[in-house]
Amino acid sequence: MEELFELRTYIEGGRYADALVLLGEMEEMSREDKINKIESFVDALLIHLIKRHAEKRTTRSWEASIHNSLRQIEKTNKRRKAGGHYLTESELRESVEESYHPSLKYASLEAFGGAFDEAGLARKVDESQIKKEALELILKAQQAPKRRTKDMKKLH
Repeated sequence: MEELFELRTYIEGGRYADALVLLGEMEEMSREDKINKIESFVDALLIHLIKRHAEKRTTRSWEASIHNSLRQIEKTNKRRKAGGHYLTESELRESVEESYHPSLKYASLEAFGGAFDEAGLARKVDESQIKKEALELILKAQQAPKRRTKDMKKLH
């Protein structure tokens, strides 16, 4: 990573202001990477929730994808050392909102064997209910590690 080499050069040269600017850029790049990863898992979550709602059934594959998406969102969003999360609840809600229509379009290619276009599939589902369910599942997944920690403490 050339940024680390550049940072080292700035520090060794006593160019601390430049080093701080570069650190800020690196932090922003890291945050953007986290957000992109989270949003790709939000997409996968929504695709399978849309298909489940539209077809009024599920498959092991869909459930596995939903579970994996939730696990990866929680894992990626968690700030390990500082605590808390990279994206707040309102930012997660915004991510679900922004991802819904692209996910609907992709789900239309898969649901019912691709028999419906995006508009046709949209008429078969309740958009607000799917968004609400997605956000609730994400928030519940973020709370699960805290509950597991509390449960483990009770055992000791």
